[in-house]
Amino acid sequence: MNRINQKLQENKKLLSIYFTAGYPALNDTVQIIQDLEKNGVDMIEIGLPFSDPLADGPTIQKSSTAALKNGMTTEKLFEQLKDIRKTVSIPLIVMGYFNPMLQYGVEDFCKKCHEIGIDGIIMPDLPLDVYQADYEATFKKYGLINVFLITPQTSDERIRQIDAASDGFIYMVSSASVTGSSSGFGDTQTTYFERISAMNLKNPLIVGFGIKDAETFQAATKNTKGAIIGSAFIKHLTEYGKNSISEFIQNIR
Repeated sequence: MNRINQKLQENKKLLSIYFTAGYPALNDTVQIIQDLEKNGVDMIEIGLPFSDPLADGPTIQKSSTAALKNGMTTEKLFEQLKDIRKTVSIPLIVMGYFNPMLQYGVEDFCKKCHEIGIDGIIMPDLPLDVYQADYEATFKKYGLINVFLITPQTSDERIRQIDAASDGFIYMVSSASVTGSSSGFGDTQTTYFERISAMNLKNPLIVGFGIKDAETFQAATKNTKGAIIGSAFIKHLTEYGKNSISEFIQNIR
């Protein structure tokens, strides 16, 4: 069974952390992953930096720009992660944009992820119909879960289609804005969480965008399986460095 599915079966609210590979420094990637697991994080999204990150807010954009300047590439990331399963057991997901994956070669990319021990991929700009027509067989061949995103504007019909096509969890974007732009959850988001929860989808929901502390984590997970933190964690890395991870995680739980 895929590690993501195993983790989703645990009787707890899951905390997933996103960070940009190659940031703050090029060779920080592995240590950050190891330290996140040691501090009780349930899943990790490893951001593959891209020059035109449409869904990312300024914090993640800056970290991506810095990582690219540091020399991070798809090939470099795979090289850094080649022995990651010797020390890390929790689910690892590569999150990025389709262009670098296409340039690398979709099959070669998926094969490499499988060899390393990557469990899933999140590509916000890979449409559902294109994935199903051209790439689903390749993802499944290499045991990779493709995670789809929904927003408050996604229709119920589309959500049902995504649910039917998914075999892990659904990434529930808390708002229609870019990452890192929310200061908390208001009535609109609470109503959205409750609406989607009431649909009784077959896949668990994990919320992203706007989670930054214990209060927002608890609010986000009231009607869902877990929450993803990205921008707030990268801000913490920027201000306090990679050796302060334990303090950040303790403030969430």
